[in-house]
Amino acid sequence: MDIFYMPLLCLLVTLLLSSLRFLFHKSKPGTGLPPGRTGWPVIGESLEFFSMGRKGHPEKFIFDRMAKYSPAVFRTHLLGERTAVFCGATGNKFLFSNENKLVQSWWPFSVDKIFSSSIRTSYKEESIKMRKMLPNFLQPEALHRYIGIMDHIARHHFADGWDNKKEVVVFPLAKNYTFRIAFRLFLSIEDPKQLDKFAKPFNLLASGVISIPIDLPGTPFNKGIKASNFIRKELVAIIKQRKLDLPNGKVSSSQDILSQMLLTSDDTQELDIANMILALLTGSHDTASSVCTSIVKYLAELPHIYEQQVKIARSKAAGELLSWEDLQKMKYSWNVACEVLRLASPLQGAFREAIADFTYNGFSIPKGWKLYWNTNSTHKNPEFFAEPTRFDPSRFEGSGPAPYTFVPFGGGARMCPGKEYARLEILVFMHHLVTRFKLEMVFPDEKIVMDPTPFPTKGLPIRLFPHTSI
Repeated sequence: MDIFYMPLLCLLVTLLLSSLRFLFHKSKPGTGLPPGRTGWPVIGESLEFFSMGRKGHPEKFIFDRMAKYSPAVFRTHLLGERTAVFCGATGNKFLFSNENKLVQSWWPFSVDKIFSSSIRTSYKEESIKMRKMLPNFLQPEALHRYIGIMDHIARHHFADGWDNKKEVVVFPLAKNYTFRIAFRLFLSIEDPKQLDKFAKPFNLLASGVISIPIDLPGTPFNKGIKASNFIRKELVAIIKQRKLDLPNGKVSSSQDILSQMLLTSDDTQELDIANMILALLTGSHDTASSVCTSIVKYLAELPHIYEQQVKIARSKAAGELLSWEDLQKMKYSWNVACEVLRLASPLQGAFREAIADFTYNGFSIPKGWKLYWNTNSTHKNPEFFAEPTRFDPSRFEGSGPAPYTFVPFGGGARMCPGKEYARLEILVFMHHLVTRFKLEMVFPDEKIVMDPTPFPTKGLPIRLFPHTSI
């Protein structure tokens, strides 16, 4: 075991052994707090919370406590914080509707440490700045011009990594696909050597965010901080050069999101823009690659779903670039993607913080408490989705699911601003996949775990059977 982990291990063991009597400590009658338990001192129930995800059953933590304490809201202790978990469509609606009234966004210390550029600002403050800027760049109208680029990248991606192969491992390929698109659309970087320079630091950053926040040399958290600093430094250099190139006409003012940011935010510091780009690259990369991987899994497992996808693909002439109109017609394809998002949502939930004392469902929520909403309390709940484990894209036909029940992108004022970007990226991927291959899983029972997004334990090896014609 790494020597740097020994002090932490000793501390944890001491706390656990000296505090067994608190293990099942429950809310005292008459306190008015939501029912629940605090778990271990300091650690709370964090270990069990993450363990359920790594075992492939993230919903178990939620549903066990909904059944034992309350289906509306229960009390726990996560990431060192007293936490109330809001459940169901009513809980989602309450939190999404009370943004900046009763609740505000909150990120764990590890996120703020890795993504924050300095002691002057927090990730929350920088996220607020980014949200003010992003709608202009990620609205459907603004994304029209990028569809041809996405299609071009997808063609090269499949030609390089999939074509002429009998078997591939999907998860790393999906990460490569979303990585290439993000760097091209945000920064106009396509050179493989430049991409390779960023690939390892981004993987270290992602591992650091979900690690124990102990900043000692050699720990994942420390490596994540160093990786984010390296990426940020490289981005600042790119931004400085772009500022010189834009006035001289060496680059187009509309070629990527960085150019648009610089032209519409003259008073924004280079470091702030670097942080915004860093957050965009991280968010668009990991979540979309998880969804693309899960889509391959379900298409390989469900031939009737796959065949319907192939029928859609036949409507496009071979070699013809995809257009905005083509993607708008792919309603069934997006229904399939939505069902994947329901069953294997890359966003399992998010935290808020109570900015005032309030009452919910008869229980008192004190100011300062952390509040957690989650997708599983609705996505996998038979109250909202009949036979929730069954894959059924028809759930999204017509008016679709009831409000606040399907929330893979969050909701309210803090709904993910990259939803439309993700939709286009996923549809382009699906189109090129089914126009090229029929699929067969190498390990039919391969397990999907959460850490922190869904991923297959073996990387999802798939046998490929190229179409002779389509």
